[in-house]
Amino acid sequence: MDIIYTIWLRNIKRYIRSKSRLLGSLGMPMFLLIVLGFGLNSVVVLPGMGQGYIGFIIPGIISMSVLFTSVFAGIQVIWDKQFGFLKETLVAPVSRLEIMLGQTFGGATTAVIQGLIILVLSLLMGLRINSIPGFAIAIVFMTLIGISFTAFGIAIASRMDDMHGFQLIMNFVIFPIFGLSGALFPIDSLPSWVRFLTLLDPLTYGVEGIRYGLLGTSQVDPLLSFVVLSGFTVIMVMLGSYLFRKIST
Repeated sequence: MDIIYTIWLRNIKRYIRSKSRLLGSLGMPMFLLIVLGFGLNSVVVLPGMGQGYIGFIIPGIISMSVLFTSVFAGIQVIWDKQFGFLKETLVAPVSRLEIMLGQTFGGATTAVIQGLIILVLSLLMGLRINSIPGFAIAIVFMTLIGISFTAFGIAIASRMDDMHGFQLIMNFVIFPIFGLSGALFPIDSLPSWVRFLTLLDPLTYGVEGIRYGLLGTSQVDPLLSFVVLSGFTVIMVMLGSYLFRKIST
């Protein structure tokens, strides 16, 4: 546990000290929230959404912030490879599983912090949270998204040495994941074949879980969302742990 905590703390300190990273990661979510939210709020009418379109997309924007921050936490692994820190860590008499879990929890924590910042800014813009227990539910789903996609990013980074290649691959992967998640549109109104693809997307269940927690409404049963996302998280942690153990020293 000491190793997990130490690696986790290192990631948190790096995050806190990197002000440019903190501000830069807020740019795209805030742009979409302001431009799409306020721009389409008076145009798009969604039945049963008392807070309008901007209220509908806020859970999606929060999920986007957590997703992007989580996945790109894998860059830390490549960075440590290039500067030799990872090699020194791997040859130490500690479990690689603990090192990987420390990296995962550290990346997930920073991702949840990013999501909470977007949530606080959304409250200042007029978002009304359904209930305090709902707020806790939203944090649970944000945490699951953070852990699962941080582990996913680490799994990919474990097999790569080029930081630029990692960024290109991740952009190729995460934009479809975000686009098909129902973050910006109601999945109930989609054609059946697109809805099928949407329901294959694990982020969909995170978005709908956060939406249920914050707004009290969801297009997917919240219990199903929790079960699917929890299962995906376990699979990603197992995959990330397996591939991380394969890193050669």
